[in-house]
Amino acid sequence: MVNFESFNEVNVLIIGDVMIDRYLRGNVTRISPEAPVPVVNLSGEDLRLGGAANVALNVRALGATPILCSVVGADEDGQTFCKLLPEYGISNKYIFQSKNRRSTVKARIMAGAQHLLRLDQEDTHDLDDAEAQQLLRIIQEALETLDIQVILFQDYNKGVLCTRVINEIIQEALKRDIPTAVDPKFNNFWAYKQITLFKPNLKEIQAQAPMPVQATLPSLQAATQYIRSQLGNQHTLITLSEKGLFWATEGNTGKIFPTVPRAVADVCGAGDTVISIVALGLGLHLDLEEIAVLANLAGGQVCEKVGVVPVDKAQLQEEFEALLASNTFA
Repeated sequence: MVNFESFNEVNVLIIGDVMIDRYLRGNVTRISPEAPVPVVNLSGEDLRLGGAANVALNVRALGATPILCSVVGADEDGQTFCKLLPEYGISNKYIFQSKNRRSTVKARIMAGAQHLLRLDQEDTHDLDDAEAQQLLRIIQEALETLDIQVILFQDYNKGVLCTRVINEIIQEALKRDIPTAVDPKFNNFWAYKQITLFKPNLKEIQAQAPMPVQATLPSLQAATQYIRSQLGNQHTLITLSEKGLFWATEGNTGKIFPTVPRAVADVCGAGDTVISIVALGLGLHLDLEEIAVLANLAGGQVCEKVGVVPVDKAQLQEEFEALLASNTFA
């Protein structure tokens, strides 16, 4: 059985695109006379850590130590991001501020629990050579000075995880015998060769595989074989939204883990939570089937809450133990 206290022993090196999730909250009482759009009376603003920083929040919420490595802009939003990290117990030591990029900010306009509009500010081009070199230097420093149990790549196609960074860090991990996991996106989907664990969602693998992929066991098994032929990865985890997740390990055919029924309020951030749990499991060499069940529960839990929020460790442990006691495990 999973020992939740063992999570406290893990240092997770997280590399990827980071962002600020800005929530502008208010209420709507009328439609604008200028256009058929609601008028929002602004009542407050909430800033949250997003992208790979939300993964770091989940890792932190589970008791482990996240070491977040990324690039933001040398702008006001980049400064805000770096100030936010310590407020959530995450170091900003390994964040590089580049003069050549804008920090990513996703502003959501909310009326109560209703999401009305999102405004994105971002640069999505790959890091240039100088930026990649600086990020690699920062990552190397973390690897040399800290005891890292697992490396997690969190890709949002914003350019931080360029092929040079991906390739060099995976090779470094192989030399150091550190397991690696990735939550990939479209641009560099097949760049993660020799990754330990590959975690796309169903929509992503449907867009990338040369064959149709459905949320059925035979179809997912075929997709996994194709992924392994391209990457040489040991483990494949495909999230299936409301249908749960599929997990296959080298040498077995794989299994679908169905979700526990929940009242879904917002799916934002669920993938971040799943990969966080999985990375900790890899770092601790835990039973992979138990970790799959745990990740499924954690992803469902955050879907019950509005906005991007980290997992609740106490609630997760309670739900996991109740599932074990009910004899419906896996």
